[in-house]
Amino acid sequence: MMWASRRMLFVNAALAAGAVALAIGCAPQTEAPPSSEAIPEPLPSWSEGPAKGAITDFVTRVTDPASPDFVPAAERIATFDNDGTLWAEQPAYFQLLFAMDRVRALAPEHPEWATTQPFKAVLDGDMEALAAAGEHGLLELVMASHAGMTTLEFEEIVKDWIGSARHPKTGQPLTQMVYQPMLELLDYLRANGFKTFIVSGGGIEFMRPWTEEVYGIPPEQVVGSSIKTRFEMRDGGPVLIRLPEIDFIDDKEGKPVGIHTHIGRRPIAAFGNSDGDLQMLQWTAAGDGPSLCLYVHHTDAEREWSYDRTSHVGRLDQGLEEAEARGWTVVDMTKDWKTVFAFENR
Repeated sequence: MMWASRRMLFVNAALAAGAVALAIGCAPQTEAPPSSEAIPEPLPSWSEGPAKGAITDFVTRVTDPASPDFVPAAERIATFDNDGTLWAEQPAYFQLLFAMDRVRALAPEHPEWATTQPFKAVLDGDMEALAAAGEHGLLELVMASHAGMTTLEFEEIVKDWIGSARHPKTGQPLTQMVYQPMLELLDYLRANGFKTFIVSGGGIEFMRPWTEEVYGIPPEQVVGSSIKTRFEMRDGGPVLIRLPEIDFIDDKEGKPVGIHTHIGRRPIAAFGNSDGDLQMLQWTAAGDGPSLCLYVHHTDAEREWSYDRTSHVGRLDQGLEEAEARGWTVVDMTKDWKTVFAFENR
């Protein structure tokens, strides 16, 4: 919009100059004088190096009509994992923090939770016991805290929570725990004709209420895990009821399936940070044309966290091996990002 405004100002100024020139009997300039305003460099929070170079080179090749790697705009699909790729995921996935807060809020209606795991672990603040409950226990939490209401009721609950929740370590709003370099990357891709999607293991209806405001990604471009819903008539009107049953898990092998189901085109660029994203990157790389596959490697214990192969959250082990073998881009957060979070510069 700013560029359009500046362009109109320039055009109007040129027309005015032409009118003055004709009025005094002089021919107007046939070429505009060069602009003194410099075009801003893309990705300003990225350090110069192989990672930034791989991104800008790829975008240049696929958007140049004269390039053998040119890709029409309709096919410029870029998919992004969310947790650990667009925003932080330590010390726990933020949706788990949401589920825990929901369990605490609902506990008075469920006195049995005081003696039943994994609910007891949440109410006692016992993270070790919660971790010991494993995937099955976490699913129990999600079913109990995310179901039994209409889709609109759940959307409002998520909006209220995301608007007030604070990160347990930094004290920042969770919506400020997004990576500034990745926000710039989203903008850069969209400015070059890409359509950006989130493809996350997180809940699709947990993300959709806020992704447009935070990332500029509308709800219809969010792919995620889901629980089953049922159509009902209540008080004379139609509603969708969230049921305590898993519908689809959008993680690992599920990500290419989710992409195929929701998007219908194979991405030409995919961005992740963990082994849960590996199959999405493999699917992207297997396309016929050019592709960009990128892993965010969490190496910065000072500004964020340092973790990879043995982490219980966002483990990156097999993905590192495959990235090296296949020549994928790996972002070293310490070296490649001048800024991690925007609030660092305030």
